[in-house]
Amino acid sequence: MVIRKIVSSPATSWTKDEGPFHHIVISSRVRLARNLEKLPMPPFQSEAAGQTVMEQVKTAVEEINAQEKEGLSFNRLNELSSMDRQILMEKHLISAEQTDENPNKGLVINEEESISIMINEEDHLRIQVLLPGLQLEEAWEHAERVDNLFESRLEYAFHSEKGYLTSCPTNVGTGLRASVMVHLPALVMTNQANRVFSTLNQLGLAVRGLYGEGTEATGHLFQISNQITLGYQETEIMQNLITVTRQITESEEETRKVLLKEAPRQIADRVGRAYGILQYAAILSSQEALKYLSDIRLGIDLGLLNIKIEDFPLNELMVMTQPGNLQRRTGKVLGAIERDAARAGLFKEILEKRG
Repeated sequence: MVIRKIVSSPATSWTKDEGPFHHIVISSRVRLARNLEKLPMPPFQSEAAGQTVMEQVKTAVEEINAQEKEGLSFNRLNELSSMDRQILMEKHLISAEQTDENPNKGLVINEEESISIMINEEDHLRIQVLLPGLQLEEAWEHAERVDNLFESRLEYAFHSEKGYLTSCPTNVGTGLRASVMVHLPALVMTNQANRVFSTLNQLGLAVRGLYGEGTEATGHLFQISNQITLGYQETEIMQNLITVTRQITESEEETRKVLLKEAPRQIADRVGRAYGILQYAAILSSQEALKYLSDIRLGIDLGLLNIKIEDFPLNELMVMTQPGNLQRRTGKVLGAIERDAARAGLFKEILEKRG
């Protein structure tokens, strides 16, 4: 079963490969919000309406698989364990809102995990494509194709002037949210990040933490996305975010060069300390792990550490060190201190293998 394979491994679409600008842009995501005509949207739906959405989507998936050979897997999330749902969230395949026991929440996903569709989250359908590096245009092409497959089999809520109707007013129009996850340690260290983010807000872009809205930016990782879709074409939204991301990437690259030139010992010390702590710590919290992984990533990018990614898979480790994946790895439910010890043990094991 596809879902069992997915929850048993920390590797996913955006951790397996290195995309364009991978040293700064971790991943690209395109998400389309869609709702079905004549059915209440999730915030207002009854249990019966929620079940109707689930059944209509399931039928559409079966038709798409039979006719298009897409290999999509339909899953009722309440049939998975709470740990499995936590793992899916940690891999960015579902949102935190999808981790509860609601019987009307579902997930459609392909085997590669590049396509995931949340059912009855904030909208009836949230079609997501997630790729490594800066690949927004490629992600959009995949999302548009999948969207067309469902739209030909389901009746979407659509207004001739306003566009696609969504639960949140800011998604009305194209229903498109495009985002990139970026690693910006140099801009943060030099106190330039807040100025950059303020400019992004003025340009209609939102800056959030690792797991989206309401989460903190841990490990110098940020999600940057468009805030408004009404009145804009999909291509406009894409090009705007691509242009801005490239500018931020250039600023981060230049700032890293300045740091390496003007404060080489401080940077080397920071990277070395991070490596030492990961190698010898007895307990590590999730936030500490992401912080030190950020320093290690910077050290590798600046040539201060001779580490091969196959020996120390940075993106995969971001997922492996999260609570659900740690507990899956150990095969048992762990308390907070036990998780911190298991996290430290994971790094110790990996670094000891390096010699």
